Amino acid sequence: MERRRRLLLITAIMLNLMPLAFFKGGLGESALPLGISFYTFQILSYLIDLYRSGRKGEPSFVVFATYITMFPRLLSGPIVYYSEVETALHRRKFTVPGVQEGLKVFTMGLAAKVMLADRIGLLWQEVQVTGFESISTPLAWLAAVAYSLKIYFDFYGYSLMARGLGKMLGFELPENFRTPYMAGSVREFYRRWHITLGRWFCNYVYIPLGGNRSGEFRTVCNLLAVWFLTAIWHGGTANFLIWGMLLWLAIVLERQLNRLGVWKYLEKGPGKLLASLYLWAFIPVTWICFAVTDINQLQIFLGRMFHVVDGIRVSAGDWLKALTNYGWLFAVGGFACTAAVQKLFRRFKDTLPGMVFLVLLFWWCVWRLQREGQNPFMYRDF
Repeated sequence: MERRRRLLLITAIMLNLMPLAFFKGGLGESALPLGISFYTFQILSYLIDLYRSGRKGEPSFVVFATYITMFPRLLSGPIVYYSEVETALHRRKFTVPGVQEGLKVFTMGLAAKVMLADRIGLLWQEVQVTGFESISTPLAWLAAVAYSLKIYFDFYGYSLMARGLGKMLGFELPENFRTPYMAGSVREFYRRWHITLGRWFCNYVYIPLGGNRSGEFRTVCNLLAVWFLTAIWHGGTANFLIWGMLLWLAIVLERQLNRLGVWKYLEKGPGKLLASLYLWAFIPVTWICFAVTDINQLQIFLGRMFHVVDGIRVSAGDWLKALTNYGWLFAVGGFACTAAVQKLFRRFKDTLPGMVFLVLLFWWCVWRLQREGQNPFMYRDF
């Protein structure tokens, strides 16, 4: 009986992974179904959890379909376990306070997307139009930071909007970001970034492979498997593999420094600042590997960042112009990366001035969207 259950599980997993492998493998990327990565992983977690617990599946097809295709989180997550929403799927509480609270959270996500991600992302677009060969080294770094902020506020904004819509409908969706740029290491960064994807790989790949229970070499191999699969999950081109392997190498290095007792000096006092500077320099480099799918163009951009590739018709003052136009957005974005905005939101969201501000912010964002047209979420392609 157990052998039959295991065979059925393996068959179900393979059948669900086949479409994802087809589209992510480059065979059908031009027609990538929206949200396929997210609902595939959600189905897999459902199947594996049923197998582990020995429970029967959800008897109602409508309830199961609602869990899989719940529209607030369908395109870009967060990845939700069935156990987290099972009660709400059967006995959902739809209340006016829930709608109000959800709308407030939704507005903050909308603002992150429209007021920050879309605006600072314009610098990245300008650099792409100019051509990577024609930008100075300082501008290359500014563009890398701009992309780093764009992808954060775009994806964080979507996650907040999904949580807000969930609250309006009576669902409590899990937190997906926790001020990742305030981390002090790459390991900590990815415990705070896309939290639900990280826990999925931890629960269904890392721990089943043995986690950190079988010695350091086996742990390093398990981490390699996780980051290799994470890279493939995002896309089938070589740049994603470079991105994943860079992160794996950084995490392994940090582990070794921690084992030697060196890293503890980077967790307090002046060392904490050094750790933050290391993170803020390293993460934008990895995001460029994530963003630029053409390997030749990626080499050029990284070469300009580190001044090892000669530029063509480079304007020496291009970075000053960019800083003049976008400096205030870098400042606001940097502030919004801290926990201060969240604290202010929690403190004032239920006060009259806070609610008036959120109403004005909502309609300002709607006006911006109407004026500038459609600017889709970046993670719809994953």
